Parts: sequence; structure tokens; C-alpha cells
Amino acid sequence: MLPSAPTDYLRRIEDDLRQNILPFWIEHVVNREGGSFYGAISNDLAVDRGAERGALLTSRILWTYSAAYAHYREPDYLAMADHAYADLTRHFLDGENGGFFWSVAADGRVLRDRKQVYGQAFALYALAEYHFASGRPEPLELAKATHRLIERHSRARHGGYLEAFGRAWEPIADMRLSEVDMNEPKSQNTHLHVMEAYTRLLALWPDAGLRTALRELVEIMLTRIVDPASGHLGLFFAEDWTPRSDRVSYGHDIEAAWLLVRAAEVLGDPALTARIRALAVRIAETTLSEGIDADGGVFNQGGPSGLTDTNKEWWPQAEAVIGFLDAYRISGDERHLAAALRTWDFIEFRLVDHLRGEWFRGVTRDGRVLGGELKVSFWKCPYHNGRAGLEAVSRLREIAAAPPSQS
Repeated sequence: MLPSAPTDYLRRIEDDLRQNILPFWIEHVVNREGGSFYGAISNDLAVDRGAERGALLTSRILWTYSAAYAHYREPDYLAMADHAYADLTRHFLDGENGGFFWSVAADGRVLRDRKQVYGQAFALYALAEYHFASGRPEPLELAKATHRLIERHSRARHGGYLEAFGRAWEPIADMRLSEVDMNEPKSQNTHLHVMEAYTRLLALWPDAGLRTALRELVEIMLTRIVDPASGHLGLFFAEDWTPRSDRVSYGHDIEAAWLLVRAAEVLGDPALTARIRALAVRIAETTLSEGIDADGGVFNQGGPSGLTDTNKEWWPQAEAVIGFLDAYRISGDERHLAAALRTWDFIEFRLVDHLRGEWFRGVTRDGRVLGGELKVSFWKCPYHNGRAGLEAVSRLREIAAAPPSQS
């Protein structure tokens, strides 16, 4: 099966990206009258015009369409990125204190003025990608400024970054990213995405200070957050890195695997790259043995006693496709390729909404669409599945073009 399968899956994944995901957001989510985006749309495409809007959604739209334009040079993608950049800088940028507000009302009033470092990272990531796609210098300068703000305000004792601050970057008591998170000063999620953002920025701006910060952050990931023995990442930590949770997020595990490889490659350190490539395969093996159902779907969470959340949300599936393809690129083990393709089958069968477009947020273990969840929301965005399409297509092209192995 495998010699012909990559080409077939390449076509299917690219079709979903270009005929489903990318057109959906352009057609349904742009609020042209308000110069923004709608903050909430249901599975049956009912728009909540009064919904709170997050900088995170706009940043992720900006990243997705910038990356898509850089890949395909389709003018509609650049127009969407231009719209997102205008929204991000007009409605979320704090001109007085720097950084980006967490949320605004539908009419543009600032609602949550906190400076969530996770949110700053996604804005930086998107701005860097938009600079690369558009050639405009202003987004790169704003990305650099955001990096400097993170370094100035968020650097923590014992290394790493604190979670959140007030409007003027003052300390706050409740640093949670969302209501389902623990109120701890450090998290894997924030560190992972600061690393992701710094990796992209360094590829475009080879600054010595940024390089040092990224290298230190990768070491934090390797020594404080990843457990190489188990192949899992911790989720929440005290300021001195004492673990505060024993939960396992399978989607974050496999996402971190390939993002760590990308960071090492951009840093250009052969020894570090070799170390991380081996770790990425270890994480992929753990995810494959513990976090994948018989149908190819990725479970949400587990713990020391086994599975704790058997739902299958959209984003772990997207990250698993990339992570397993990356593991195959490193290991040559066809089990990893088969895992990636099987997860795509699950996505296509269970998550893609073939009637109204895009992907559902998630399904239960028995395949029922999660009730009450939105197709567009504060968190549900085109970043994970859009990026999976771009990354998977690139990797599958490499695999399809590779000469057959000799046995």
C-alpha cells in the first residue's frame, strides 16, 4: 500500500486545505462592515454577531493565510492576511503599553486587557509570517518589539517565562490561559508556543539575543518540561519548575515533537538536532502506543492510571498527522507513516464537515459530534488544520519524490 499511498493522501489533504478550510474562513468569517472577523459561528453556520473576539483568533487567521499565500501565491489569501493584520493592529494592539490585548467586544471595545504571554507569542508568530509573505517591513518590526516585551517582562526566576500580566505588564494573581487550566506561573503550552514563535522569527531575523533566548528555551523544554523516559510533557509548573499536574495531553506531546525538531534545525546546531530528532521519535512512539485509538483518532488526555478524556478534538488530530510524518522522515519506520495516514482517514471520516465546510471541533469516542461546540470560536481557528495541510503536503511531496528503499 505505502508506495502509492503518499501521492493519494497528498491530493486528499491538499484538496481539503484549498477547497474546504481556506475558502470557508474567507466566505463565512470575515466581517467586512466591521473590518474584523465574527467571533462565534455554530456548526449550522449561525453567526453570533455580538460574540467576544480574541486576539488569538485574529493572530491565527493572520498566520494561516500568510503561510498559505507564501506557499501558493493566491491573491485571495494575501487579501485575507491583509484584513487580519489590519484587525490585529487596529483593535488589539496596545499603543500605550505595548503588546496585544486578550479580547475585545464585537464593537471593538477592549474587554480583557491582560497581556497573556501565550497570546503575545501567537501575535509575534503571525507577524513574522505576514512579513515573510507580504514583504512589508512594519510587521517584522512589530514582531521584534513583541519579542523584546516578552523578554523584558515575562522572564522568570529559574528560567522560562511567566504566564500573564495586567494591561501595563504588572503582576496579576490569576494567570490562567483559560477556565480549564490551572493557575500556575508556568505552563508547557506557553513555553511551546513562545518557542514556535521565536523559531520563525529567528529564521527571518538572525539576531544574537533572539538566538540565545531560543536556545535557552529549547533547553528548558528538554530539561524541565519533557520527560524523555516516558515520552510525555508536563503541563503546569511552579516557578521553580516543581510539576503541578500529572495529566498528559497527547496532542501537545506530538506537536512538541515536531516543533522541537524545527527549532533545532533553525538554530543550526548538529548535536542538538541529533538529540532532538531521537527524542521526537521517542515521543511519537509513546503517542502511538498510548494516545491513538483503533480508528486512528487521537485521544484528548490521559494520566498515570490511563485515559481521562477519550474525546477527539480537531487540533490533536492535525498535529498528529505532522508529528508522525516527521517521525517517519527521521526514522524511516513505516509504522509512523501508516499512523499519519490513518489519522488523516479519521479526520476525513469523522471531523471534516462535508455538508457545511471546515472541521467540527471534535467527536466522542463513538463518533458523535460534540454537542454545543462551535465551528468558529475564541479557540476554534484555521491554524492547526490549515498548518497541518501545508506541512503534510510538503512532507508527502518529499516522501513521494524519494527513491524506493533497497531491501
